Amino acid sequence: MSKKVLILPGDGIGPEIIEQAVAVLDVVNQKFALNLQCENGVLGGAAIDAHGVPYPDVTHEQAVQADAILLGAVGGPKWDQLDTAIRPEKGLLAIRSKLGLFGNLRPAILYPQLAEASSLKPEIVAGLDILIVRELTGGLYFGAPRGVRVLENGEREGYNSAVYRESEIERIGKLAFELARKRNKKLCSIDKANVLEVTVLWREVMERLVKNYPDVQLS
Repeated sequence: MSKKVLILPGDGIGPEIIEQAVAVLDVVNQKFALNLQCENGVLGGAAIDAHGVPYPDVTHEQAVQADAILLGAVGGPKWDQLDTAIRPEKGLLAIRSKLGLFGNLRPAILYPQLAEASSLKPEIVAGLDILIVRELTGGLYFGAPRGVRVLENGEREGYNSAVYRESEIERIGKLAFELARKRNKKLCSIDKANVLEVTVLWREVMERLVKNYPDVQLS
């Protein structure tokens, strides 16, 4: 049974990176007979140039039908003067929200062979193996109201809203706990609950969730 992979090179360094990633993917595909079917699409600035919008319907249809998406990079100086509502980065936010891609997993591993190349002392970074779990579809990027307004004195003021629903926190929290359970059973939740109400709720939800994961140490 074949699996569809949508290739979105994007902008800037994206096409260069994706070209090499696809070359590796092709070798793996042939060696292990994975039967991967790759299809190219556009997102961000490349989509604006081709369709006038950063996340066109045709790309969305491709993404919905794909089993996996390989994305390069989005944005660049060429499109910096566009209205905020149609800049390349809006394409990235749109594909996240429309496909429910809420969790960003960022591993940081230091291999012994590269310890001497680190700016930190080898004895400090030795054995580094952490996984950062970042929430992608809530918070400042998607909260409303947002914008730039003119105050009574004529000064302009930019504003954004950090908003999280309980369900959004639970969703990313459960993912983090499940991943921690498969690793070293330790999870550190980062918040600013001493001054931000949105992370007061965040901490409350995480402290409630940990009761379902007695084998995971939450800090």
